[in-house]
Amino acid sequence: MKVLKEEFGSLQDGTKVSAYTLDNGNGMTVKVMDYGAVILEMNVPSKEGSLDVLLGHESLKGYENNGSAHGAIVGRNANRIGGAQFTLNGKAYELDKNDGKNNLHGGFCRWFERMWKVTEGEDNEDASITFSLESKDMDQGFPGNVEVFVTYTLTADNSLVIHYGGVPDQDTIMNMTNHSYFNLEGHDAGSIRDHVVFIDSDYFTETDSELIPTGRLIPVKNTPLDFNEPKPIGKDIDADYEALKFGSGYDQNWVLKNDGRLELAATLYSPVSGIFMEVFTDLPGIQMYTGNFLNDAGKDGAVYTRNSGVALETQYFPDAVHHENFKQPVVKAGEEYDTTTVYKFGLR
Repeated sequence: MKVLKEEFGSLQDGTKVSAYTLDNGNGMTVKVMDYGAVILEMNVPSKEGSLDVLLGHESLKGYENNGSAHGAIVGRNANRIGGAQFTLNGKAYELDKNDGKNNLHGGFCRWFERMWKVTEGEDNEDASITFSLESKDMDQGFPGNVEVFVTYTLTADNSLVIHYGGVPDQDTIMNMTNHSYFNLEGHDAGSIRDHVVFIDSDYFTETDSELIPTGRLIPVKNTPLDFNEPKPIGKDIDADYEALKFGSGYDQNWVLKNDGRLELAATLYSPVSGIFMEVFTDLPGIQMYTGNFLNDAGKDGAVYTRNSGVALETQYFPDAVHHENFKQPVVKAGEEYDTTTVYKFGLR
């Protein structure tokens, strides 16, 4: 196992950016960079050789304006906060309104469009690297100073382990995720509607038309959102169902059963390539977003359009700060934010 460093270009302000390739020596490589701690490539074994299954931009320039959040680490708070405000310990906080009147993925000053520091992993024997970012008090409108870190580890069994952490000096909100889009037939293969999905969930969080949760948990049984029996994404994506109309396809949060333990949450399978991906997390929710508004120039001259990729984002529930019945993404001063998500690949 090894980590290889290379130059990836320079930002508009002249800052040099480096990319790091994790190689497990078992046919899988993952490339990440210190700008945004973004994942650039995931090359995994398929029936006919290695495939890059991660959508992304052709060059660094695309990541400087990464509106679709390709490969992105999202924080301080992933997903939406209704009204772009919340109250913590009796104090009101105002956030950026960057999604209508709501806050999405932290706001305008996005973590995946900042330089991160490499704190360890450039020369280690394991295929692992850690990036850190100093988020100061009132960064994006959130209270407290916190140095967050993300560690990517590529294991011998073709698992990418993503470990998130940080210790704030004030009570604050922390809810980090990765926003990679997958196409298990290759990043440039087109639609993911034939991909087969399983989600270990009996409920999803109902939302209004702006995708802000109402607080109600809706049973998935007898709805297009039931993936307890694996089925192709395209089977029900165009069904006449309110939640699908609100998201223009799948863009919902499912309630997981893991009770804070690192357990299997979802699977994704391509019958064409034979690639099978398992998603493990200790977080209470997972958002499946089927790239309903993708319209990007991609790697190798590819053009990504609607349903070219699917994101499986592990998270606290959207807008949890406004719903007491949701597990809260509040981290107390001096306590550790500590969560892990795993994407494990195999072949059928």
